[in-house]
Amino acid sequence: MVDVRFHMVVIDCADPRSLAAFWEGFTGYERRTDEEDWVSIYSPDDSMRIGFQQVPEGKVVKNRVHLDFSAADEEATAGEIEAMGATRGWVGDDPEDPFVVLADPEGNEFCIVRAQA
Repeated sequence: MVDVRFHMVVIDCADPRSLAAFWEGFTGYERRTDEEDWVSIYSPDDSMRIGFQQVPEGKVVKNRVHLDFSAADEEATAGEIEAMGATRGWVGDDPEDPFVVLADPEGNEFCIVRAQA
């Protein structure tokens, strides 16, 4: 077995600073690296980080990988994040698997899923 550890998720974008500010707004993560072409934010317990990397090309198709965030009320939480600048993609129709797909201001999809009891 290869000995590796998860390091971070990196999101390609046009404007790392503004996109990191959007993600900070709903995750509670804290900015630790802030450069023109690279910004990283860390979870309060340092267990997770998200990097934002400037790239020249725009997003053109659906993400092949996305992040899921849990919330007690996925609909209310999705509404709050939409008020911060996200756009709604769709809502899952399986009552056993409730989720809302959102996209950040640059179109990167992520989900808000109902937290399990």
